[in-house]
Amino acid sequence: MYAIELESVCKSFAAVRAVDELSVRVPTGCVYGFLGPNGAGKTTTLRMIMDIIRPDAGVIRLLGDGDSARARNRVGYMPEERGLYRKMTAANVLAYFGALKGLSKDQSRRCAGRWLERVALAEHAGKKVEELSRGMHQKLQFAVTVVNDPQLVILDEPFSGLDPVNQDLLRDIIEQMRAEGKTVLFSTHVMHEAEQLCDFIILINRGKVVVDGTLDAIRAGHESHTISIELEGDSSFVQTLPAVRQVKQQAHRLDVRLADGADPQDLLKALVARARVRAFEIKQPSLHEIFVRLVGADHAEDP
Repeated sequence: MYAIELESVCKSFAAVRAVDELSVRVPTGCVYGFLGPNGAGKTTTLRMIMDIIRPDAGVIRLLGDGDSARARNRVGYMPEERGLYRKMTAANVLAYFGALKGLSKDQSRRCAGRWLERVALAEHAGKKVEELSRGMHQKLQFAVTVVNDPQLVILDEPFSGLDPVNQDLLRDIIEQMRAEGKTVLFSTHVMHEAEQLCDFIILINRGKVVVDGTLDAIRAGHESHTISIELEGDSSFVQTLPAVRQVKQQAHRLDVRLADGADPQDLLKALVARARVRAFEIKQPSLHEIFVRLVGADHAEDP
């Protein structure tokens, strides 16, 4: 069974085709990265999954249930635009949303307390939302999303506004959810977040799928153009070699970007002829490198 299935989903706003024949299958029990530049159609797609807006064409199924409205009761959704009642305390906000999602009064209060502990906000339980920092808002919004223990969690840019410590906290929670058999889909345009967390990745651009699969499979389909080298003595000559496009200093090593069509073995021969080579490593392409290679500098705003 798939947690989310989209078949040939389309959505236009006037003359702009925000989502164009998009087909996606998200397996249950995984962390799935929904990636793309600003303007790719990520947020539009998530809103269609949650029935906030309707697709012009195509089919959306959730949790293997033919009745998507019924299935959404088992889905937690954190939108990019955060929405918390600023005059309520953190504890009361959580308990209130728990009640809205079908928990009893006692269940809501117990779950609110547990989640405040889990996102390191217990000591701020009595503070009004308006008194919390941006990062605390973000963590509280996440807790609101999952307070009723949903099977499927959909997060739109969940790490935005968090410092490194709280990014790690949220990653740990997401990994625990996966271990419990839940499915987490999150959108981002920050590639290292997806590399650290995701079992599967889909990259879309202008509403279309560019690449879809596991990170290993995606990397396997893209040759690396970067070589990490370490030489004894002066290495300034490296930039002048015909096979080299760019050189970046990385601590004691150089990251060498090859020219188009250049063979790493030709670079190695040229280096050996001029210096003693201490290290020569063909670097696995990062998701960031693949992203830039595939979609370029598309910086439009998300529809």
